[in-house]
Amino acid sequence: MKKLLFSALVLALPLNAMADTILGVKIGGGSWSHSPSGGITASQGGVGTSADLKDDLQLSKKSEGYGYISLEHPIPVLPNIKLSQTNLTSSGSGAVTTDFTFNGTSYSASTAVTTEFELNQTDVILYYELLDNILSFDIGLDAKTIDGKVVVNNQSSTFSGTIPMLYLAAEIALPAGFAFGAEISTVSASGSSYDDVTAKISYTSDYLFGIEAGIRSQTIKADVDNVDADIVFKGPFAGVFLKF
Repeated sequence: MKKLLFSALVLALPLNAMADTILGVKIGGGSWSHSPSGGITASQGGVGTSADLKDDLQLSKKSEGYGYISLEHPIPVLPNIKLSQTNLTSSGSGAVTTDFTFNGTSYSASTAVTTEFELNQTDVILYYELLDNILSFDIGLDAKTIDGKVVVNNQSSTFSGTIPMLYLAAEIALPAGFAFGAEISTVSASGSSYDDVTAKISYTSDYLFGIEAGIRSQTIKADVDNVDADIVFKGPFAGVFLKF
């Protein structure tokens, strides 16, 4: 099975990037409620027409867990590291609204289908902290490993790969322990693109414990293996974290 290939990203990062004076660790996790939109084509022998995620594949809104751990250290020349895991699956059943072809099989309007979609992701992020005050700003590289599957009436197409992405993160400290932040991992090459965007507000107590909530969106335009996707998963999330 072919691997998803994107052009490599080259980052010019300064060796004098800011570093913490002590070792810092943040561990968090929560639930992401995502809704699908867009279309996907799984071809076989060059035959395939786009199927809408909601109207044809009958995929529905779902809430799933996410988790992460980050480590920031006092050595300026070495990048900090963040590891995260996101499970993104959806399923449904019902009658399709238009004619489409999936894996060489044609489905006409009103045909009953049962579908599954899976896109599990592991992110290994190496980043430098360029600012660390009321405003913090990070830049780095995200190696996002994906493992996915699309199933329509027991016919499946699988895809996998590791995607190098530019990583940016910023946070503004607010009064009383609150903060507003945003993160983006993005890549665009040869007509394909992948954007993973998060905007959130968080609260950190005086006892290491904190809470966070916001909106996350993943937009994918890609042709990998025999699956051509133009899809969006978007929705609110909420979680907790410990910050040492």
